[in-house]
Amino acid sequence: MEVITTTGLSAASALLGVEVVERKGAGHPDTLADGVAEAISRAYSRYCLEEFGAILHHNTDKTSLLGGAADVRFGHGELTAPVQVLVNGRITAALGDHTIPVTDIVTTAARNHLARALPLLDAERWVQVRTRLTQASSPGAVSDAATAQREASRQRWFAPRTLDDLAERHRMFSNDTSAGVASWPLGIGEQLALGIEEQLTSEAFRAEHPYYGTDIKLMIVRHGPRVRLTACVPQIAQEIPDLDSYISCRTLARDLITDIASRIAPEHQVTVSINTRDDDSRPELYLTATGSSIESGDEGVVGRGNRANGLISMLRPWSAEGVSGKNPVYHVGKLYNLAAAEAARRLHEETGLDCAVALVSQSGRDLTDPWQAIVQTSGPSPIGAERVRQAIADVMADLGMLREQLLDGKLATA
Repeated sequence: MEVITTTGLSAASALLGVEVVERKGAGHPDTLADGVAEAISRAYSRYCLEEFGAILHHNTDKTSLLGGAADVRFGHGELTAPVQVLVNGRITAALGDHTIPVTDIVTTAARNHLARALPLLDAERWVQVRTRLTQASSPGAVSDAATAQREASRQRWFAPRTLDDLAERHRMFSNDTSAGVASWPLGIGEQLALGIEEQLTSEAFRAEHPYYGTDIKLMIVRHGPRVRLTACVPQIAQEIPDLDSYISCRTLARDLITDIASRIAPEHQVTVSINTRDDDSRPELYLTATGSSIESGDEGVVGRGNRANGLISMLRPWSAEGVSGKNPVYHVGKLYNLAAAEAARRLHEETGLDCAVALVSQSGRDLTDPWQAIVQTSGPSPIGAERVRQAIADVMADLGMLREQLLDGKLATA
């Protein structure tokens, strides 16, 4: 592993800092797509572990959602066309003679996730799951007599006869040339985006305020102590009998967000705008049946929304990888983004400096030995290369813990 350390990173929490931060909430179509892809990967991985003691090759990170249609008016909201889940990818369908119920696993995981994320959505009735899954050989497989004896490594990638055909059981290596990027600590704008959305979509908040949905989007611009925040907060049609009620709930949402912001960032001046597209005279409002625009023609795609830390921080270094749905065993597009976040956090705790970490892989290289590690800090001088090397080595030694957290659903991927 080659280590590069530099300085020049502006402290995210500095008074004169600038942030532009977006968060797509739990019910946003892109967040739903990420959640469905990761739920499928978790369910499939758990099945494999229980049946075989190992996770077979799979990836569902090309999943997308197509919105349905809804009849929405004051006091009434119902779907009239289903939401469609398009699961695209490759999943091992059998280990030797043991056939895996892939369709059942995929369909159940997708519907269960959407039912949890959108309690007002009758997922059994209004969610259609369409799969386009292949078991094609891994790129690079060559079919000729000279390589027939080595078919276990690539030609058997999605058609293993036994666990011995899983190449990673012989040597754990990076499946791709990619990069994982993360920063720590969070800036004030990032803390606001996470804290506000998580509270507004929590079960306790929804129980107290059943008239709000979860397809919430926040856009935050901070310049020094001044914060400008725009929020889109849907309302549930069956809970809103008329325009006056909608306006009242919209005003309340702005006040609630302002209050949460004052507790997260008491030394900052936060101005909140809400549902700026509303036109009360028409009326054109953010009124929904389920609390998400996925009900009415919007679409969601894995990797198009929040990064692995749940944020889209425009002025931070970040990776465009879609983390959700990737195989948690060896896929660097998932593991290196999560490992970079952990490395940045540990280095910050050790040094007190703001840290940005990029871990770069080489396809085929040992998974725990990144090809390049780049660390940028806010201090007057860079962190020593050996200190960085040790911190990253420690994180890589803990990849098993990251996998366990992913399989338990305790580590977010969007």
